[in-house]
Amino acid sequence: MHKYVISRLLITVPILLGVLFVVFFIINLVPGDPGRTILGISANQADVDALNHSLGYDQPFFFRFFQYVAGILFRGDFGNSYTNTKPVINEIAANFRFTFRFALLSTGLSVTIGISAGVMSAIKQYSALDNVTRVTAMCLAAFPSFWIGMISIYFFSLRLGWFPSNGLDTWKHYVLPVMINGILGSASLLRMTRTIMLEAIRQDYVRTARAKGAPEKTVIWNHAFRNVMLPLIMSIGVNFATMMGGTVYLENIFSMPGLGSLALSAIRTKNVPLILSTTFFLSMIFCLAVLLVDILSAFVDPRVRAKYSG
Repeated sequence: MHKYVISRLLITVPILLGVLFVVFFIINLVPGDPGRTILGISANQADVDALNHSLGYDQPFFFRFFQYVAGILFRGDFGNSYTNTKPVINEIAANFRFTFRFALLSTGLSVTIGISAGVMSAIKQYSALDNVTRVTAMCLAAFPSFWIGMISIYFFSLRLGWFPSNGLDTWKHYVLPVMINGILGSASLLRMTRTIMLEAIRQDYVRTARAKGAPEKTVIWNHAFRNVMLPLIMSIGVNFATMMGGTVYLENIFSMPGLGSLALSAIRTKNVPLILSTTFFLSMIFCLAVLLVDILSAFVDPRVRAKYSG
């Protein structure tokens, strides 16, 4: 098992380097330069050139890229922000906890709603509950998060005054964004749970358990559900990793601190070190989340554990 973990960690390194190269290349194609963005359109061109030179932005593309990668690999240096000249790692550390907490709460809510509703929908197939659940899941999957966020702010913040519309000062600030992100994220999990539960409850071992007189609750949760946990664990892990990097819209709509807001502000100012660092950390979190899902799958399913041991 440890050999598998080490090999996966080694594979993560070229993946992260490839992501950094793609992002670095895209940034290089965007017109403009950080000197002009920082100093403004009315600044003297000589001052802009001097600032770009001090930032190393006038160096060749590959030289800047390999210099940045070398700083990460050999010194753990992710560079300094163009706007305040402070290490970008400090800004990422200050905003990471907000995004992590937001993604964790949203994932917990989506798991609670998606799995419970999916199991009930599968048990009562073609019933009114099943039809309503499926239609609701399809509608939730079609609604964009930023539109739901703006509608929620209008009704629950401006009209009713129940929850604040920006910031993360108290627990009330988490209610609206977590509810929106969690409910929208539960749509895909609900559909997957329903599909695999319908397959599981038709298997021979489920019919055998019912024939032996086992209670329906035991048949559903101890026999059928335990055998569908593997794909659910994989889906939950991927959803959590996606929420870590996919909360940009909600973080900006609700004016929340986090990695999404930090990355967007860095893109606006063409703050290359900050853009690359946020991308690097979000990509690393995604890879580690997928690795953790594989390890958990090995503990849940003996067949997977035997494969890894072999």
